[in-house]
Amino acid sequence: MTKLDRIDFEILQALQKNARISNKELAAIIGLAPSSCHERLKRLNSEGVFRGVHLDVDPALLGYDLKAILMMEVAHESHDVDQFMSEVEDIPEVIDIALITGRYDLIVHVVVRDTNHLKNLAMAKFSNRPEIKRLETSIIYESRRTYHLPMIEEAAPA
Repeated sequence: MTKLDRIDFEILQALQKNARISNKELAAIIGLAPSSCHERLKRLNSEGVFRGVHLDVDPALLGYDLKAILMMEVAHESHDVDQFMSEVEDIPEVIDIALITGRYDLIVHVVVRDTNHLKNLAMAKFSNRPEIKRLETSIIYESRRTYHLPMIEEAAPA
């Protein structure tokens, strides 16, 4: 595990609010010289603390107005779950997949144009597969997402 100090946590907090901030602006917020800030960013990146910087696109503006969760029970004896998850990742409508505990094995978050698109996706890509024992679909009315790690404040050294 990478050891992070208070300044590293401040950098992470600032970047979670705005990852497009310039190094000069970030250094000013944190109270560091830009060169020191840049070195810390390079270290955090090389140590794998950053998993990437991603663009958050609104799917509704591209015609994908409906979000849904597909909950699946997998017939473990019939298929390798890791292989199945890899195949599901390649489906364009899939934006997130999670292997979970409880009644279901997988939760797949999708974006689609409408309910007909959702039905066709569920039938063509999931319910007809032998590894799927049960499929339940829930439409998402509204969702909110945060891009901060709540544990950052608790984990940061004083």
